[in-house]
Amino acid sequence: MSKLMRVALDAAGGDHAPSDTVKGALKAARKGVAEVLLVGPPEQLEPEIHKFGGLPANARLIPSDPALVEGEPATHALRRKANCSVAVAAKLVRDGEADAMVSAGSTGAASVSAIYYMGMLPGIGRPAVCVPLVGLAPHTVLIDGGANVDCKPQHMLSFGAIGTVYARRMLGIQEPTVALLSTGTEQGKGPKTLQESFTLLSKSGLNFIGNVEGYDVLSGKANVLVCDGIVGNVMLKFYESLGPCFTRWITGRLNGAPLLGPGRRVLCQMARFTRLTRTESAGGGLLWGVNGVVQIMHGNSIAPHYERGIARAAKAAEANVVGELRNEFAAIQERCRALLDSTPPAPHDGPSPFAVTV
Repeated sequence: MSKLMRVALDAAGGDHAPSDTVKGALKAARKGVAEVLLVGPPEQLEPEIHKFGGLPANARLIPSDPALVEGEPATHALRRKANCSVAVAAKLVRDGEADAMVSAGSTGAASVSAIYYMGMLPGIGRPAVCVPLVGLAPHTVLIDGGANVDCKPQHMLSFGAIGTVYARRMLGIQEPTVALLSTGTEQGKGPKTLQESFTLLSKSGLNFIGNVEGYDVLSGKANVLVCDGIVGNVMLKFYESLGPCFTRWITGRLNGAPLLGPGRRVLCQMARFTRLTRTESAGGGLLWGVNGVVQIMHGNSIAPHYERGIARAAKAAEANVVGELRNEFAAIQERCRALLDSTPPAPHDGPSPFAVTV
């Protein structure tokens, strides 16, 4: 039997912490998904642990200070509160006491903690959130899902590499196709940043198929959709709105008609459709580019989402996605050496502004 991966959960972060974080973590532990380290103030977590049946053998409580308050500037707050729950979770990964971390607290705090304590992989200037489009496009991932608001061509190149490793390791696609999300399929479409990104990706050795448009997102045309964090975050939230929007429209069309036969079946299918288009049901998205496995959850995640997020983080750690990304990007950098050397360095590399929340 293989050794369980150790996942550090920021159990104090998130809209429904600590009740749902503890409940989801204990369910994951009891199913043997991972060894779970619940990080948070004991006075907050212990009553919930007792309520849900106590700690199984493969779960531990790691004391910390409370979570950061949503809206606090992450960099400044972490300097003052270095023992907050998300920082302690990141330190556990850095020190080799955990194989991955999971957080539904502030996206900025989780990202800055990961960068500060784990560091970035060589050559990757910015971390990015890679999100699977569960339900309607199960073989497609979108990157960046919201960690970066001002991307340069070098960043888009790293996003393509990250998405390729994700699709290969997490989705089992041996030769994933990579596409740039743009306003048209022709090479010259879009602003200068996208045109330069197209050139880098085409020389990268990745399985790059060119530009795709918005109506290709759910078609399965590409396994990896590359875009900046603004476009990605808007796309993800629009995707999640499809189910509720269609349900409201169909309910209105029924206009109070008796829910018999076909009408009832339609509404049942619409409820299923809504569940399929909620990306948090997959357990959030992995933050890639840092030197460790970090799972970023939706702030409004509930217990089943934490259970899946812990499972996804454990799977990523076991698959050694960080090591593969390091090797993949080193090879890409070598292939693109001349182009990268002629491109001015992107300003503000390192921690990105994190102005968009996932």
